[in-house]
Amino acid sequence: MKYFAGEYDVAVIGAGHAGIEAALAAARLGCKTAVFTINMDAVGNCPCNPSIGGTAKGHLVRELDALGGEMGKTADECFLQSRMLNRGKGPAVHSLRAQIDRRKYSDTMKHKLELQPNLELRQAEITDIEACEGGYKITTQMLAEYKCKTVVIATGTFLGGKIYVGEVSYESGPDGMFPATKFAQSLKKLGLPLRRFKTGTPARVLRRSIDFSGLEVQKGDEPPLPFSYETESLGENKVDCHISWTNDKTKQVILENIHRSPMYSGKIEGVGPRYCPSFEDKIMRFKDKPRHQLFIEPCGENTEEMYLQGMSSSLPEEVQLKFYKTIKGLENCVIMRPAYAIEYDCVDPTAMKPTLEFKSIPCLFGAGQFNGSSGYEEAAAQGFVAGVNAALKVLGRQPLVLTRSNSYIGTLIDDLVTKGANEPYRMMTSRSEYRLVLRQDNADERLTPIGYELGLISEERYKKFLHKQEIKRAEINRLKNTSIAPSEKLNELLVSRETAPLTTGIREYTLLKRPQLDYAVILEFDENAPDLPNDIIEQIEIEIKYEGYIQKQQKQVEQVKKLESKSLPSDFDYKEINGLRLEAQEKLNKIKPLNIGQASRISGVSPADISVLLIWLAAKKGN
Repeated sequence: MKYFAGEYDVAVIGAGHAGIEAALAAARLGCKTAVFTINMDAVGNCPCNPSIGGTAKGHLVRELDALGGEMGKTADECFLQSRMLNRGKGPAVHSLRAQIDRRKYSDTMKHKLELQPNLELRQAEITDIEACEGGYKITTQMLAEYKCKTVVIATGTFLGGKIYVGEVSYESGPDGMFPATKFAQSLKKLGLPLRRFKTGTPARVLRRSIDFSGLEVQKGDEPPLPFSYETESLGENKVDCHISWTNDKTKQVILENIHRSPMYSGKIEGVGPRYCPSFEDKIMRFKDKPRHQLFIEPCGENTEEMYLQGMSSSLPEEVQLKFYKTIKGLENCVIMRPAYAIEYDCVDPTAMKPTLEFKSIPCLFGAGQFNGSSGYEEAAAQGFVAGVNAALKVLGRQPLVLTRSNSYIGTLIDDLVTKGANEPYRMMTSRSEYRLVLRQDNADERLTPIGYELGLISEERYKKFLHKQEIKRAEINRLKNTSIAPSEKLNELLVSRETAPLTTGIREYTLLKRPQLDYAVILEFDENAPDLPNDIIEQIEIEIKYEGYIQKQQKQVEQVKKLESKSLPSDFDYKEINGLRLEAQEKLNKIKPLNIGQASRISGVSPADISVLLIWLAAKKGN
């Protein structure tokens, strides 16, 4: 028999990366919050790679920190090695990635949830949800019933989870935990459009069984850079990673056993991530490629488990061992945890608003892999937005909607709710048309004022942020108004850097625009130059060198803002508008875009359809 166990403003189902950020944000905004997890020892678990960040993902973590989220701070507290990726490319694609101690990360996040006022962490499997007056009733497997004003679903890969290793398959969550099977049925009854996705993870091997002597060493950056704007220093990198390569023997083992892969035998029905394929999928897709790179990464300081980045598989365990042993350094490897694929239920994200609230089911929100995305960072970003908006709904405040023009988080959510996800969605820099203005270095400038307005950035932190902006603006103005005279020493340096020597004085701002030069030149030849932190110098250099491109992109942003200022009704039947093509009517009725800007990004809505909408809006205002 059910029994009443309590009431909450916000209930978060799942304590992975999405659930953590949702629960912390809601509680910090003053709402009585509970977060439910099947296993409290798995709070903030990293069932795949022991790292945070990466290409475009590092942007998400930086933006999350700028808004007042927790992932960046905890990654800094648990870091093992930090590297800025894509240094050889332009600043738009520079992305921070950190190896972390995965057990320490989980323990740290669990403790933060335990210490957070207004928040209760509970070990319980939610098996049922039903709408009621004033919100929802959720029921646990132990028949405890809770009444909640809002609910955030952040179930990760647990929802109807099923593990595949060769011919073996069984119901399970990641890392051998219980799956959430009954809850999936309850969500279907509620009317959510669920579908089946698939992801996977590589094996973990015993450190002492690896021969590192012939492997390429991959060291971290010195000094290592933190994710959080509040972290002053990380100290020194604690570990090295290593690189190896597959070969023809590896490929041969895969091809001889491909029929035993559940992906190719037809057992797995779920759609997998195109941009993070299993190793056997790589071999089948790129048969002409002679070798594939893999990274050997430590899982923590107090474990001997090593993660084989790039080698996920669903082949039988004995086949895994056979092909791993063909790789240099792994000839005598011992598998501690075999690789596996996991299939799970998730929702069609086009059923949600940009706030991540379901359109047809008020006060119910979704976040993370439940929304069809992949990755810890994508999950955390969505969790934050869902948790904030659940709390704002309870508090009667205006919702938070991040846009494509102010953040990667806005791009991520807009892609999901506007275009949908036919496979697990992964964030990439190429997904943003405004990536030159949405750099990882200026996330605080773009988003910290929003976090402060929400109430998630402290007064002290906000004052430090404003001071940083004043220093940057002052130095840019100084460079614009300060000339540097030609000298023999300066010209020798310019010639050595393969740029033209000076014949007359030049503004330092103009000199710094030369691609061959950096701020160090100013420091050497201008005794009045201030001593600035490296992060401010980096921003100054980027803004000066890319000034023309940035201004061009900002004009594009302003044009899009004009379209996004033209609101569309949320309860309108687009079949009533003459001139819209049938496909456009169907897509517009499905997505229910907030504005013309969002409508223009819907697949199947043409520029001609947008023109019809604009004319219709103008006529409507004229009436």
